[in-house]
Amino acid sequence: MTAPTPVLSAQEWADAFAEANNTDPEIQAHGKHFTCSYLLDAGEHSFVIDVVSGKVVHVAVDPGPLEAPYQFAIRASAETWRGFGRPVPEPMFHGIWSASFRRDMRLEGDLLVLMQNLRCITRQIELLRTVGSPV
Repeated sequence: MTAPTPVLSAQEWADAFAEANNTDPEIQAHGKHFTCSYLLDAGEHSFVIDVVSGKVVHVAVDPGPLEAPYQFAIRASAETWRGFGRPVPEPMFHGIWSASFRRDMRLEGDLLVLMQNLRCITRQIELLRTVGSPV
């Protein structure tokens, strides 16, 4: 039997995500030029994540439409994000491309910025396996 995952508030999740990112050796090794702002939309909550040189410097929780600008968005249902947040994700919950093709994940905005930072974004999504789902 597995222990239930503790439910974090949106702000607690944002703080835990920033801490996990900022102490992750892989992101810090690859993230020297990882600088962007992106929206992680989980339906129930949304987060604009500001990254500078591989460090999460701010996470806006449930910002209004003009409160926190971003370059691209990763949108999916709460169910999809919960799939990413499992310690061992099921098929199609292991990466943004598989979830885009087979689930309800959508990538929007300046996808060039996403592609330029793909390895670090991928690693951030993998951190959900330890931090948990944003919803």
